[in-house]
Amino acid sequence: MTGAITIRPARANDAPELARLAAELGYPTSVEAMQDRLSVLLPHPDHRITVTEADGVLCGWIAAERRRTLESGERVEIVGLVVDARHRNIGVGRMLVTDAEHWAVQMGFDSISVRSNVTREASHPFYEQLSYVRRKTQHAYIKHLA
Repeated sequence: MTGAITIRPARANDAPELARLAAELGYPTSVEAMQDRLSVLLPHPDHRITVTEADGVLCGWIAAERRRTLESGERVEIVGLVVDARHRNIGVGRMLVTDAEHWAVQMGFDSISVRSNVTREASHPFYEQLSYVRRKTQHAYIKHLA
């Protein structure tokens, strides 16, 4: 990496790189599926997807959303964050999280939450360094429907 890291909102034509990075996070997806997701999420005012770029290549992305739930009301949650392995530990993740936090404040929120899988051990100290406090541990279940 020789150039500066820049941050900007994601665009529809970022789909191939977003899919590549999602696979690095452990969520392999096709470019077509990523394009479909972006077509729904990018114009939606309750979603923010931001990318970082270095030398014309995406090196990370974050997705945050405004959530409304019956039991706890409204909140902003970081629902996805990935930084390319070649760009970790140089401030890219911090830059992306800061962007999501600023978006939450602009929308009138005084907090933001994130869930981090217990298997992502490196992410826990990262969030704690950014003053995130662990609130609970839970199990996630899935049932495949025919």
